Parts: sequence; structure tokens; C-alpha cells
Amino acid sequence: MRLIFLILVIVITNVTAQTKTDLNYYLPQNTTYNQNIPTPESVIRHHVGEWHITHDKLVHYMYALANASDRITIEDRGHTFEDRPLLLLTITSPENQANIDTIRDKHITATNNSTVNNSNMPIVVYQGFSIHGNEASGSNAALLLAYYLAAAESSEVKNLLNNTVVLLDPSLNPDGLQRFAYWANTNKSKNLNPDPNDREYREAWPGGRTNHYWFDMNRDWLPVQLPESRARIASFHKWLPNILTDHHEMGTNSTFFFQPGIPSRTHPLTPKLNQKLTKRIGDFHAKAFDKIGSLYYTEENFDDFYYGKGSTFPDINGSIGILFEQGSSRGHIQESDNGILTFPFTIRNQFTAALSTLEAAETMREDILQYQHDFYKNARTEAAKQNGKAIVFGDEKDAAKAYHLAEILERQNITIHNIKNDFSVNGKQFKKGNSFIVPKNQKNTRLIDAMFEKRTKFQDSLFYDVSAWTFPLAFNLDYAENVSTSNVGDKIENLKPKSGHITGKSNYAYLIEWHEYYTPKALNQILSSGLRAKVAMKQFNLNGTDYDYGTILIPVQNQNKSSDKLYDFLQNIAKENHIAINTANTGLTQGIDLGSSQFRALTLPKIALLVGDGIRSYDAGEIWHLLDQRYDILVTKLDTKSLNRKDLSRYNTIIMPSGSLAADGTKKIKTWVENGGTLIGYRSALNWLNKNEFIKIDFKKMEHTAEDISFEQRSDYRGAQVIGGAIFEAKQDRSHPINFGYKNDKISLFRNNTMFMKADKQSYNNPIRYTKNPLLSGYISKPNLDSLSLSVPFKTKKLKAGRVIAFTDNTNFRAFWYGTNKLLMNAIFFREEL
Repeated sequence: MRLIFLILVIVITNVTAQTKTDLNYYLPQNTTYNQNIPTPESVIRHHVGEWHITHDKLVHYMYALANASDRITIEDRGHTFEDRPLLLLTITSPENQANIDTIRDKHITATNNSTVNNSNMPIVVYQGFSIHGNEASGSNAALLLAYYLAAAESSEVKNLLNNTVVLLDPSLNPDGLQRFAYWANTNKSKNLNPDPNDREYREAWPGGRTNHYWFDMNRDWLPVQLPESRARIASFHKWLPNILTDHHEMGTNSTFFFQPGIPSRTHPLTPKLNQKLTKRIGDFHAKAFDKIGSLYYTEENFDDFYYGKGSTFPDINGSIGILFEQGSSRGHIQESDNGILTFPFTIRNQFTAALSTLEAAETMREDILQYQHDFYKNARTEAAKQNGKAIVFGDEKDAAKAYHLAEILERQNITIHNIKNDFSVNGKQFKKGNSFIVPKNQKNTRLIDAMFEKRTKFQDSLFYDVSAWTFPLAFNLDYAENVSTSNVGDKIENLKPKSGHITGKSNYAYLIEWHEYYTPKALNQILSSGLRAKVAMKQFNLNGTDYDYGTILIPVQNQNKSSDKLYDFLQNIAKENHIAINTANTGLTQGIDLGSSQFRALTLPKIALLVGDGIRSYDAGEIWHLLDQRYDILVTKLDTKSLNRKDLSRYNTIIMPSGSLAADGTKKIKTWVENGGTLIGYRSALNWLNKNEFIKIDFKKMEHTAEDISFEQRSDYRGAQVIGGAIFEAKQDRSHPINFGYKNDKISLFRNNTMFMKADKQSYNNPIRYTKNPLLSGYISKPNLDSLSLSVPFKTKKLKAGRVIAFTDNTNFRAFWYGTNKLLMNAIFFREEL
């Protein structure tokens, strides 16, 4: 009887869920709505929640609203990798719209001047939706929010818009949203099926969460490497909103989460008042959810530590960031522990949270404006104490890495300068043109601290994301804190990369040192053109210039270009890649001569990247992005599903990101390696390599015994053994080809796994090895640190005619770990010499 009743409930709920949900289900009914404002249905041709909104329809509707309403202006701030627009709607009263520039100027002035009275100013709220494309209830709720703010005629809404400027970002990840909407809509049945086994709820790889290159967009607020991030960070600093909301989804069996998160996991640089205000705002959410009967929770699961997330980035910039997480239907209707979960229900919850945020913002307006005012006032006081001090960073051999870090700082509204003259600190040389200096006495001094700090002690041992992101370490740059501002040169108003050049025309040879970041791109262009090039396995000196390991030699004779055309070609290469190409008019040097066998011939890499089922999409996307966007290197994405049908002889290099292959794919790859191919494996792929005898790896076995840990504490105990993301020091053998292009004998490595490879007995087989006390920044448990000490992150071994290369650590993390990108490039270009 009970089973029959349950089936009846499901059937009734299913039928009900298929009824078209009109606006009355979502919108407050205590107001009238302007009939001249188009409803979502009138433009997108379906009810909100009936189908997943596609990005093109979302854009169409937002423009329709802006054209119809004097409360809305719309801005196209750029485009995604797939050329979709990045929209921002400014929504406020018509009177405010007429004075919007003045309002913004006054708002920014209040953060610069302690005497400004901000009690009569509007509060600014940035509301962003669905930064993860398959967390789609957010962007669908944006349709409702934009319509409500444009059309509602109640005095409450009019007062709200008089006192508030809403910056509405309807889709923080257009490419991912479009990908997911296509999946959900094309797999939707007329008879909605809540069975979680249905194909609708199991996206094809890589899913809609990520952007075009499969990046998690909600980790890029601080590094700002992707076009979507650059647009929203520019908007953020243009306005410095008082509140920023970030609408997400989580597992289907969850309810609804709003911040604050776990108190002990808030970053120490975040003011305590920030969390108190967040909690007060939470009271408005609770009241709103109580009214509609939706379950929710707070102060669990999520934290406010990593400043690269949308809900935490505002906290170090004088704003209040708020995370919303809604249990996801992942399609149109799905069974859950809380009953049948419908897509319209998830949308209504997101819309409810958006409205309660605006109610809180208006009610708490003066307190929150004062908080931001005081945040910057206190920051100025802190900065004044640092007057005369600065941070310098650079690389005397590599201007490009320093430039790209300066680029990030510029995007974050941090003032940077050139250095006045060359100088040294603690044995590190800072060269003019290759270095930048950041005075600490400036407005965003707290943000500077957050980006440059090294932290190894924490209140809590669990982290939702990474525990360290020290930027100069990520870029493998020399840097020094608290240097004198007497070294400060011209303020940089328009940052430009260093110019490349060629020293002259030669009829003998040209030399390119391998230190500069873009030398791999240059070498690829040279080899792709059919030119011959060689790499120096040893150091040498020519005409008073010291040339390091990895110097590239391009002979003039026996090339497919005349000496004149070769010179013109290399001139363009130097300029495009911002590198120096030196002329060599003789082969006689101090050290190895240019005709020595210690110059090894190079061949053009023909690269395949394994993608698809079994492969971690984040890792694959980072490699794809690096090769495609940074280095313009052609890469074939080989899907694991069709691997057996592909001719692998077309490639000399295959990259295996974190993951594993089925038996048939494994056999095919192994045969290819044995016949002369080079296989580069990352992270968990090392387990697969070891198990299938591509390479023998001796892992340190980890055993954690819990003592005096209660049942309640077991989850936290296990979590404390995770390396969520920290930075460690390793020693490099610079004579080994995997380390060519590095001028120091120490490197900073990012690590977020517990794979510890034992070092080889032969020291020369350990070209990269963690130091005895390797922790530079971040959290790691004592047992894990002991295991990491003196272990190795890299191994390579011949397999018959081929070679296997293994990395335990991600050399391309989130596109901003510039400092280790060259390890992968060395593995690719110097594969035959490893």
C-alpha cells in the first residue's frame, strides 16, 4: 500500500511539474506590472523554467528589456572565446540613470576620501549568475529579476531603485551556459522523467560547468586570465559594489545555502565586521525562505578563504561577497532526498535570494556604505605605515613573466612602477625593463598583501579550495618585500610588453637563449617553417656573452630560406615573441663550439592531447589553453572513446592529463610508445602508468592512524590529510633538459595531491627534487610534509624506442602558474634528450 501511495505521489508530482509555470509562481503579487515591459515569455517564447534558457535567448531578452525600460541601461563589455557577448545591465530609477556617472563618481570618491558623507548615496549591488554553466537556475532567475525590477510598479520597488544601483550580470559563463542548455533541452522528454538515471541528468564530457577551455570560471577572480573574468573585474573596480552575490548550484539532495560559511575558515585579512554584516544580510534570506517554505542552511560546508572566488574576492576589496548554493535539478525534474525537485522550484529559490539581497541592501544601506567607507579609511592608515616601502619583482633573464604579473596587478587597480635603475637585493638582480616595483602606500594595499603573502599557519586545517596562491612564486620570479621606494621609477600608465629585437644580420648562425617565456612559441614557429634548429646541452661564451643550457642555435647554411629571408623571418619572430635573437659570426666559442655534437638537432613536435571520458577536463583544458592561446602550437584533441580507431603514427608526443584509459586504449598507447613516441603523463595518470608498466614508480605509502578522534570528528580528520593546494620548494639540476630556461636552482611548485614518488638512487635521475623543508606557503599536514620531503615530482624513462615522462604536479594550474609552464614545454621540445 505504501509503495502504491509513493508511486501515486510521484505521478501526480510529475504531471504537476509538466504544467507550464507562469510568472505568478515566481513573482510577488503585491504589485502591478507595467504592461509595456515585455515578459520573458513574450520574447523567449516559453515560460521561465519550461526550458533551459539558451544564452542567445537570454541576450535577446535583456536587450528587449533595456529598449523598453527607462530603468535599465545595457553594456556589452567584450566577448567569450566562443564570441558570445558579456553583458552587464545597470538597473536603477530613471532619475538615477540620468545621473549615473555622477553617482558612480561619488561612490568611488567615498572610498578615497575620509570626509565624504555617504549617508544619502545609493548602495551598489552586483548580482552575478551561473558562473558554472550547468548551475543554470541562476541565469534563468536573472530573467525574472530583470523583468521584476523593470516592470514592478509598487512603491517598495520604486524606493528600492531610488536607493540602489543594481549591476546585473545575467550570465558569468555564457559558453558553459549554452553548452548545458543544449544538453538539457535536447534530452528533455515531453513526459518529464525524474529518474536520476535518465540521460538528461548525465552530461557528456566535459559538461557545461566550465568555459570554452574547460576552466572553472569561479577560480579566476584574482588571477584574471580569461576574457569573462577581465570583463567582470573591470566592472567591479569601475564601481566597487557594496555587495556582490554569486548564484550557484550544488548536489541534487541538498537544499539551499547562503553565507556566512564556516567561521574558522575565513581568511584572516577579511575584517570581522564583514562576516557580521554577512550574517545580518542572511537574516533577510532566512525570512524570505521561511515565507515560501524552502529549506536552507548556513555556516557549513563552504568557506571564505581563497580570494579568487566570486563570493570571497569582494571581501578583500571593501565589499561583501555572498555565495548562494541551490540544490540542482540538473535538468527539468529529478528525484531527491527532499522530494521531487523541479527546475522552476530551483529558479524560484534563486530569485527569492536575489530579492532578499536587495531588501537587505536597502534596509542596511547606511551601515554597509559606512563599512566600505571605513574599510578604505583603515586601509589608508595601514598603507601610510608602509610609506617608503615597496615590493619589487622581476627576472633578469625573462621580461615576459614579470610583464604578465604586472598585467594582473594593473587589472586589479594596483599601481605599479618601473624601477629607476638596476639594483640587487639578497643576491637577486633586478634589471630595468625586466622588473616592476609596487609601492605599499596605496589604496589597494590589502589586496597587495593578499596576492603576495606567504602563509603557513592557519586556524583551521580544512579548505574548500586552495590554501596558497602567492603570485611571485606562481610566476617563479625573484622578488623582495620592504625595499625602499627610492628605487621607484616612472608610474606605469599604459603597460606594454618589452620589445623584441635581433642584434644584426649573420651569414653564419643565430642564437636564442631559452629563458624568455615565449621562446617555445618562437621555436615552434621556426621548426614549423621547416628551418633547422639545435639546442645546446652545455653552457658556453661567445663574444663576452654567457649562453646558458638550452640555448637555441639556428644555422644560416643549408636552410630552406636565403640568408636575407632568414634574417627577415627571424626579425619578425623576435618582435612577435618579445625575445632577443643574437648574431653569431663565428662558430668558435669558449666552451662548446657551435659545430659541437653537444648541440642536438630538434624536431617539430606533433602533439596529441587525450580528452574525453576518463580524463580530468580541468587539467586537459589548461594544457589545451596553454598550447593554443599562449604558444600558438597546434594540438590534436584525441577523444578516448575513439582512440582505437585513430592513426597514432601522426604524432610524436601524446599528453595524458590526470586520468586513466580502458584496457584497449592502454594497449594502443603502449605500442605507440614502444615504437618511438613520447608520452607525458600528469598527476593521477601516474597510477595508470605504473599499473600498466609504462614506467616503474616507487610511491611512498601513506598510513594515517587516527588517535583520540571521535566519530563526529572523523570527516575533519580525513579532510586535514588532503593537500587542497599549497606551494612547495624544489631543487633543480639546471644541466638537465627538463630544467632548461631556469636561471635559479630552486623552483616553486604548486601541488594539490598526495602522490609522493621516491627519489632514484642515482642523483642525476632526480633533476627536480623537493627540498628537506619544502613548504613555502599553504597548508599541509605534518605526515604529508614528512612524506613530501626529498621526494621527486618528475621522472622519465625509456620504453623500448620511446619515452615516458611523469609529473606528479600540475605545471599549468589555472592558467596563472606561469613559472612552471616551461617544464611542460621542455618535455615537449627536448623529449629526445631527456
